[in-house]
Amino acid sequence: MPEITRTASAIWTGDLRTGTGQVSTPSGALRDTPVTYVSRFESGEGSNPEELIAAAHAACFSMALAGRLTRGGTPPERVETRATVTLQLGEAGARITKVHLETRARVPGIDEATFREVAEGAKDGCPVSQLLKPGLEALTLDAQLAP
Repeated sequence: MPEITRTASAIWTGDLRTGTGQVSTPSGALRDTPVTYVSRFESGEGSNPEELIAAAHAACFSMALAGRLTRGGTPPERVETRATVTLQLGEAGARITKVHLETRARVPGIDEATFREVAEGAKDGCPVSQLLKPGLEALTLDAQLAP
C-alpha cells in the first residue's frame, strides 16, 4: 500500500506566556498563522493546537462519512461537521480529554437509523479518530440528517 506523508511546521519565539508562534503548511492552507498562549489558554486572536486538531477531525470525519455513504449506495449531497475539542487543565498539566463531533448531512434515499449507523462507523474508522481515541475519555457523535 502506498504511504502518504504530510508536513506542517511551527516556530515559537520566547517563553510560554509572553512568546509568540506561527504555524504553516506547504500547501499554503496555513501561512504564518499566529499561535499564542492567550489564543490557547484564554481568549485571544490566533489559533491553537486544539482548534487545528478540531479542524482536522471535522474534515477527516466528513470525508470518511461521505466515503461510507457512497460505498453504501447513498452518496451525500452535503456533509457539515463541527468538532469540539476539550482541553482540561490540571495540576499535571494540560490534556485533551474529549472530542464531540456534530454532523448534519443531506443524503437522499437513506433513513435516519441507517444514517446514524453509518456515521458511527465513520466516527470509529476515520484516521484522526483512530489516532485520538486511545487517549480520550470520550469521543461522542451527534449525527442527524438535514432537510
